[in-house]
Amino acid sequence: MKKLILTLLVASVAMQAQFSRRAPGFSLPDITGKQFDLADYRGKIVLLDIIQTTCPRCIELTKSLDQVKAKYGDRVQVLTVVTLPDTLPKVQAFASQYKVTNPILLDCGQMIGSYLNVTPKNPAVHFPHLIVIDKNGLIRRDLAEDATTLPNILGAIEAAAK
Repeated sequence: MKKLILTLLVASVAMQAQFSRRAPGFSLPDITGKQFDLADYRGKIVLLDIIQTTCPRCIELTKSLDQVKAKYGDRVQVLTVVTLPDTLPKVQAFASQYKVTNPILLDCGQMIGSYLNVTPKNPAVHFPHLIVIDKNGLIRRDLAEDATTLPNILGAIEAAAK
């Protein structure tokens, strides 16, 4: 029994460590050219919404994040991040069609690569990803693809707020 409890405790600590790394800093322009720096949001929970504008799950996540913003208001900052092959006209059309009010940041791939640990051995990126960063700048959750449901998002925010 002691061995089982010890194994579960070690696994729990390992999972927490996985979601406790410092969020890499960045400064990216939005679709109007304004720069956004992660350090400006210290003290708030930040949701990095990493999407492609043609991804159906990404569209659903965008709609869910509207509900999150309505529930949490200024306590949570949503930053949407897009990368190639999305272009400025595609992103502007997406923002208009889905009435996106949070900043949509344009990345050349480096910022997303650092958050998703993209390497030559791990080159694939799947969309969407929702990175939950706590008030201290630590990554608490990476909700990927099917995990980007509203209940999972709300649970991750509540856990990050503790």
